[in-house]
Amino acid sequence: MRIALVSLAAVAAAAAATPAMANEIRVEARGGVIWDGSNSDAVAGVAAGYDYDLGDKFFVGVQGSADKVLASDTRVTWGAGGRVGAKVLPDTKLYAVASWQSKPCRYCNSAVGVGGGVQQGIGSRYFVKAEYQHLLVGDNTPDADLGLVGVGVKF
Repeated sequence: MRIALVSLAAVAAAAAATPAMANEIRVEARGGVIWDGSNSDAVAGVAAGYDYDLGDKFFVGVQGSADKVLASDTRVTWGAGGRVGAKVLPDTKLYAVASWQSKPCRYCNSAVGVGGGVQQGIGSRYFVKAEYQHLLVGDNTPDADLGLVGVGVKF
């Protein structure tokens, strides 16, 4: 139940935001590691999103993703969520993120990820980022953690 409520709140907050001015579309390739109390595996994927400026210092955005745990008997997880943050330096964004993710295997559970990250612009079109999410799995399944790094392009 808490997973459904957190997912709904994250999507509603992102959808209800009224932008002051459109900021950027972003597309990225990313990779990292997912771990729980006993296992860790590599992850690779892609994400696309849209950030809206809320004045000069703040922004809110929506994002979709497709990630694959690089282990046997796993499948692509599809994600949807949002982020809210601040522009702390020229071309540097700090943000909090919340997302829902589909199940990574047939008998697994979907999850809600909450965490944060930093995105650093490189020139006018490219960026690198690092992100951490704690995955709330539910149904008596242990929670997991996800660390990602990515490289992308802004439009």
